Amino acid sequence: MSRLSLENNILGLARILLFYFLFLTSGLLFGQTALITGIVLDENNRPLENVTVSTDKTGTITNAFGAYELELVPDVKTIITFSHIGHEHIVLQNIILNTNETFEFNPVMKTEAIQMAEVEVSPTGKKNVEGIITIAPDVVRKIPGANAGVENLLKLLPGVSFNNELSTQYNVRGGNFDENLVYVNGIEVYRPFLIRAAQQEGFSFINSSMVENLEFSAGGFQARYGDKLSSVLDITYKLPNTFALQIDASLLGAALTLENISKDKNFTNITGVRYRNNSLFVNSQQTQTNVTPTFVDAQSYLTYRFSDRFKLNFLGNFALNDYQNEPLTRQTNFGTIAEPRALLVFYEGQENNQYQTEFAALKGDYLLNPSTNINLTASVYHTTEEEFSDVIASYELGDVETNLGSGNLGEVLDSRGIGSQQNRARNQLDALIFNLSHNGIFKKNKKTLRWGIKYAHEDFRDQLRESEFIDSAGFFIRPSDPGFINNQPEEPFEGDIVPFEGVNATNFVQTNRLSGYLQFDNRIGWKGSNLYYNFGIRAQHWRIDAVGFDSNSQILVSPRAQFAIKPNWEKDMLFRFAVGNYQQPPFYRELRDRTGNINPEVEAQKSLHVVLGNEYSFTLWDRPFSLVSEAYYKRIRDVNTYTVEDVRIRYVADNNAEAFAYGFDFRLNGALVPGSESWLSIGYLRTEENIDDRGFISRPTDQRFKLGLLFQDYMPTIPNLKLYLNLVYNTGVPGGSPNNADPYDFQNRLRDYRRADLGISYIFTDRENRFPKGHWLHRFKEFNAGFEIFNLFNNQNSITNTWVRDVDTQQQFAIPNFLTSRILNLKFSMRF
Repeated sequence: MSRLSLENNILGLARILLFYFLFLTSGLLFGQTALITGIVLDENNRPLENVTVSTDKTGTITNAFGAYELELVPDVKTIITFSHIGHEHIVLQNIILNTNETFEFNPVMKTEAIQMAEVEVSPTGKKNVEGIITIAPDVVRKIPGANAGVENLLKLLPGVSFNNELSTQYNVRGGNFDENLVYVNGIEVYRPFLIRAAQQEGFSFINSSMVENLEFSAGGFQARYGDKLSSVLDITYKLPNTFALQIDASLLGAALTLENISKDKNFTNITGVRYRNNSLFVNSQQTQTNVTPTFVDAQSYLTYRFSDRFKLNFLGNFALNDYQNEPLTRQTNFGTIAEPRALLVFYEGQENNQYQTEFAALKGDYLLNPSTNINLTASVYHTTEEEFSDVIASYELGDVETNLGSGNLGEVLDSRGIGSQQNRARNQLDALIFNLSHNGIFKKNKKTLRWGIKYAHEDFRDQLRESEFIDSAGFFIRPSDPGFINNQPEEPFEGDIVPFEGVNATNFVQTNRLSGYLQFDNRIGWKGSNLYYNFGIRAQHWRIDAVGFDSNSQILVSPRAQFAIKPNWEKDMLFRFAVGNYQQPPFYRELRDRTGNINPEVEAQKSLHVVLGNEYSFTLWDRPFSLVSEAYYKRIRDVNTYTVEDVRIRYVADNNAEAFAYGFDFRLNGALVPGSESWLSIGYLRTEENIDDRGFISRPTDQRFKLGLLFQDYMPTIPNLKLYLNLVYNTGVPGGSPNNADPYDFQNRLRDYRRADLGISYIFTDRENRFPKGHWLHRFKEFNAGFEIFNLFNNQNSITNTWVRDVDTQQQFAIPNFLTSRILNLKFSMRF
């Protein structure tokens, strides 16, 4: 079969599946599950082992930690009973969970005669009064994407966006990448600093195969979280209760995950090793290259229980991104049908970038008394990053031959511009970050008191040496700021040849931060309704010391509050309101201006959040659905403005602006067909900034409209054949102008971002469908294989523009730098 025939067959199958997706709205329940999990405690808040957790069809028992997991049939009423010798039974009556929903329930079993006989749970699952979105880990692992994982799924949520499928970075409600908090088991994690292009990124820190729980807040979050302006991603890794080995492989790489528990059940270990090679994506772009993008990481989460009161945890990670690239040629066609043009580029030289990070954290949990739990965490993060490149690009801009009878069809004719560009970089960064923190929680009845204190020390040693020379028609182009006298041709010009853009800086910066928080939560009954509220306050003192500069320090105080009410109505509704002050002290990259130099006088950016939300749960077609709506407003002061090129942010490092962001988000989720969770997200955002009182203009993240669709389905006649589709549409953001342009002169927007990724998998066996002994599939707990089609409709998306000048008209043309095209990927997954 020819390659063209194969591609036509694949596209034909994709069209059939898409038709099926659009019009099929019914089917039978096959293979999808929901999960109830938690820890069973006795009256003294100690874990209870061997508690029976059962329904009329299935059951399990708690392990030595008191933990349990029980799979349920989704979208149907279920009665769950907890029983243990010497304790009264606990019964959950008529609980209904959504497909792939994970519901946490932590009962306390008493020996007294008075014991709650039943616990009523909302017919459509648990309401989240804190405004946090919870996503089932199985969904994270199944949904296809060029960078499959947690961040790939976040971009399908309202308010979250970024127009580059190769990147794990994301913007939330008008913020940038540096404004998002990420925690793993309560430990803050970091990303590399120097990476400037998405294809250099490699892995996210988060290994989706190790995830047990995922919670995300897009704004208005509590005081117990840190001092960032935009969002919080809170990840919990698994505590294994049995031995398991999982292997995943595809044309993009491979991953291995090992889960283990000791015989006495005091020690658990989950370890993941991943390898990825992005050549499949990089080679699909218009620049032809010899490229070797290799990414490797290893990660472990270890837990040892010394007693019922004390537990020690260790989280370790090693990651190596090695990106070697030798660009060869590029041809980009643009313009109109009447006047087609093309940019033809020939390259010499290569890039050699390497980013190596090590991370280790030790956390001790201690149960002080039945009501109080405290912990102490120490972590260290170290990164060494190198960017070495020498690339010369000789370009030609011209018209394209469109005569179908010509032997030169598609080639560049009548050159309108020729020139060359030389980029050179010798950048090195060594960063060490140390954290020591204490957190505590006290619970009494429905009241909760939380507190914490944290010390952080950051040491950055950075050397920047990069330059860009531009030669147009044999003449070097100088920077836009003249700074020299040129009286040619009357007088010969004897000035130095200087780069069009250049950075030459060496920085040694140390920062010390001391922060803390105090938060009170309570739930009360009020006029027949349930009312929840929390008040919290954060404070931070930070001090920066940089070689060659005077020290600078600042004290910040940030109060925050949340309110939620569930009225005693027939309709299942919850209303939320959050207001708070969020202040983000500058991290190292925010202190560095466009010339690479440090400005230690940069102050914290300050933002006021106001969020109003509603969650409405209802039954449609005898299946549970929920509609979550939120309106938000942010007022931002002391703004540190920036530009974005691909994934590299360059700050002005001067608090010379004010800004605002407002919008609304909707998310409708449920089982469009029984047994498979899907959702539709719609969002509108407007964010603008006023620089030096020149008036408000769009910020680089002003993404006005967002639509995200997650759809899961199966073939009714072949129930083990599963379909997964994610679709994203984002309107274009500002960023189509040259980097050195005045943003008040250029407000060009990039083209809209449209992308659909499709996955098809056949489930040979899973946890519900095991084969008997003697069958070759008996050895597998899970086994599936399939394929993915990335960029299903082959949309031409771009993230930046290359600007080239026409010699004849002196007009500048914006040539889009296109992202990845349609790609076929094969994959399989097995679990023993």
